[in-house]
Amino acid sequence: MSMMINGEEFTTFEDIWERSSLTQAEKDEIQLKIELSSKFIEARDKENLTQQQLADMSGLKQPAIARLQRMQSTPQISTILKVLSPLGYKLAIVPNDLHPKQV
Repeated sequence: MSMMINGEEFTTFEDIWERSSLTQAEKDEIQLKIELSSKFIEARDKENLTQQQLADMSGLKQPAIARLQRMQSTPQISTILKVLSPLGYKLAIVPNDLHPKQV
């Protein structure tokens, strides 16, 4: 099945992603949000916690947890840390394998 967007035909999400006018920084931000949202859901499910239970443990309200999981808002780092801590995670910065090495 194909889709027309602004007069162009696309058949897969990869077509849209690769041919979009998004900058690399915008794509990186979207990818980070997807990964963060997925990790919140995965970690909460692994601990068998409801959104309300995680909210109680993190000091947030349940709707805030739901918004984080849907990435409807960009959370502050302090909010991310509040959610990650009771799940047994920490925020870390790791090398990007795709980054060319400096000579």
